[in-house]
Amino acid sequence: MLLANRVAIVTGGAKGIGRGIALKFAEEGCDIVVNALHIEGARKVADEVRALGRESLAIGADVSNSAEVNDMVDQTIKKFGKIDILVNNAGGITGAKEGAIEDTTEEDWDRIVGINLKGQFLCCRAVVPHMRKNKYGKIINVSSMGAIHPPAPIVHYHSAKGGVLSLTSNLAFELAPFNITVNAILPGPVRSEFFNEMLKDMSEKEGEAFFTMLDKRVPMQRMGMPEEIAGVALFLASELSSYVTGESINAGGGLPLTPRDDVGTG
Repeated sequence: MLLANRVAIVTGGAKGIGRGIALKFAEEGCDIVVNALHIEGARKVADEVRALGRESLAIGADVSNSAEVNDMVDQTIKKFGKIDILVNNAGGITGAKEGAIEDTTEEDWDRIVGINLKGQFLCCRAVVPHMRKNKYGKIINVSSMGAIHPPAPIVHYHSAKGGVLSLTSNLAFELAPFNITVNAILPGPVRSEFFNEMLKDMSEKEGEAFFTMLDKRVPMQRMGMPEEIAGVALFLASELSSYVTGESINAGGGLPLTPRDDVGTG
């Protein structure tokens, strides 16, 4: 097993990419702390982890709140005695208005940047002392393809995800002497609960048309699945990537390359 006897915190682990990563890591021998804003979702995934034969702890915490993040890390150390892996996956744009910069409120900016960038900073700050003490750690920050190739004007979200890339390179430089690697994943469109907010006012037929449109934007002509992003995270969390740090890996089916217009013509 690639992660035997490791302990990982996965933020935003109740659904989508986070759930996929938590279960993939558990299959490879890792004990999992499942974080989510709402404890009920975290508990469901923690139960799935236990069904795979691994230990799990569900913690409801807002990653943009330093006190809640520090308590999550304290609970992890109390139960497992160490933190080997941190996956900063929590994020999203729920409740935020898309559109031009002049239509972006200061309140939305602060909230979205808080969830998607400040939260990763707070989680890193809380776990690094424990990793440095053990001279071992794997930090995986989930950014977005939109950080470098925005598909729509969502300035607060894409700016925050761009900040994640800078956080990643800075921490990789700082922590390399302590055998702590820091890398980022930039998912392209992934078929998951991330799109629930956009789909809530669509019919089932309109929703499928929306996903078909996203499929066609990808060079591989399909959206990704959470378990495919989890496979990239597994590489970065395991010793397969022992000499890799400060990297940002695109996981978008070929994006940001432009889809071919001759598909199927032979």
